[in-house]
Amino acid sequence: MGSSLTIATLAAFYVQEYPEAVTVMLFYQVGELFQDVAVNKSRRSIADLMHIRPDYANVKLADGSTRQVSPESIKVGDTILVRPGEKVPLDGKVIVGSSAMDTSALTGESMPRSVEEGDDVLSGFINKNGLLEIVVEKPFLESTVTKILEFVENASSRKAPTEQFITKFARYYTPIVVILAVLLAVLLPLIIPEMTFNDGVYRAAIFLVISCPCALVVSIPVGFFGGIGASSRKGILVKGANFLEGLNDVKYVIMDKTGTLTKGKFEITDIEASEGFSDEELLELAAYAETHSSHPIADSIKERYGKEIDERRIDEYNDISGHGVQAIVDGKETLAGNAKLMAKYSIPFKAVEEVGTIIYLAIDGAYAGYLLIADTIKDDAAEGIALMKEKGVEHIIMLTGDSKAVAEAVGNKLGIDEIYSELLPQDKVKKMEGIMAYKNKKEKVAYVGDGINDTPVLARSDIGIAMGGLGSDAAIEVADIVIMDDKPSKIGTAMQVAKDTRQIVWQNIILALAIKGVFLILGAFGVASMWEAVFADVGVTVIAVLNAIRVLRK
Repeated sequence: MGSSLTIATLAAFYVQEYPEAVTVMLFYQVGELFQDVAVNKSRRSIADLMHIRPDYANVKLADGSTRQVSPESIKVGDTILVRPGEKVPLDGKVIVGSSAMDTSALTGESMPRSVEEGDDVLSGFINKNGLLEIVVEKPFLESTVTKILEFVENASSRKAPTEQFITKFARYYTPIVVILAVLLAVLLPLIIPEMTFNDGVYRAAIFLVISCPCALVVSIPVGFFGGIGASSRKGILVKGANFLEGLNDVKYVIMDKTGTLTKGKFEITDIEASEGFSDEELLELAAYAETHSSHPIADSIKERYGKEIDERRIDEYNDISGHGVQAIVDGKETLAGNAKLMAKYSIPFKAVEEVGTIIYLAIDGAYAGYLLIADTIKDDAAEGIALMKEKGVEHIIMLTGDSKAVAEAVGNKLGIDEIYSELLPQDKVKKMEGIMAYKNKKEKVAYVGDGINDTPVLARSDIGIAMGGLGSDAAIEVADIVIMDDKPSKIGTAMQVAKDTRQIVWQNIILALAIKGVFLILGAFGVASMWEAVFADVGVTVIAVLNAIRVLRK
């Protein structure tokens, strides 16, 4: 826009229109002011993320005292203290204390998250009330806050196709309009007898000011920057404008199951006690029987029991591989395991046909009942599937390594179109490549996953989306978009932001080209003065930029 100001001012001075020259300069400055305000507003939502960068860490020393140090100097295994009101400087696990954490800067969620001993916390969380001792599990350079800031800083370097088109357009457009302006200045005085050379120069200057492509060159990147900012405010990190725009063309969404559509955490969903036993007794005996097991199934039982286990009540413990466990609890023989364990000890029982893992229990040779343990579906998974279909996704496909029965139970409940189960990581890649082979060239395939085994498919897809709250570092690193709170519904939210961004960007393109086209014709025929020329440049740019930042309010 500075070049337009120079041309307009020199032209006004050249024809000795001094009041016009001064007023044009003032008008440009006012336009620059409005543009800066608009652009800064679009940047603010992303710039706010910079405030999550921790300034210091309180490391606990061997003598029990604390010292304030740089987060970069903290090592894995060190213990840090986080006081109320302070930011968590590094990723780690709470070992002492409980508190409510403000996670809004990372996840976009306004509700505080409660944490206590044993819970994981991420750098960038803000401690609301309690004093916490945290053992550090990742160095600063690998912490969540550092990775987020790297993603944000690198996002602007990945331009969307629309931005690239405008850059190429300006490369050819600019020399063409300069040549036309020179021809106007030279030929018009020769064609029109009453026109002087000064008049020709002045009309050419008007033509050049009108033709300046500032409205396109400035407002379109600001539109995408605003879209990335709007996404970040909702807990969605987009690593480039090209990925944001690409969401508009996604027709196939392929999803992992465990940790993506389900919580990735086993829970007891049903307890059925036989006659003579209570549910509470069944749960207690199962927890004691599984005391020495580190299997996730055993962990879910002990977590549901929720009480301290007195190991003095356990006299004997045998882990029977592939079957379950046999233990003596309170002098009673307790069996906890699968159907094969019941058959091995000749316990008469009725097999249960339920989706999930069944733990049968027997006490002193008598069948006591069973526990049903399953990976529960995320609360917003069904909403997420419905929202994606509403946004134009035509095929939603599940790829999972889980059993066919479990996969179909989850997929059918959520309304997923195609379900493929019992797949190895390489099988997932083959399925992905098969889908990409028969899709339309303009259509895009997105893959959503969270684990290390998902990284090959994330990398192979057109747009890789990782669950960032509980997902593996490898998946987050490879992905193009990261959902910070692990909610599947945020995929649909990201698609809506992408749709709003594209709509606003094309509004700006049509607006700028239409107004400039009209004023270029008027300027060439001498109808438009320098005032109209300045409006066609600065005014249209300001309007386009103000329109671009509307996406932040979507």
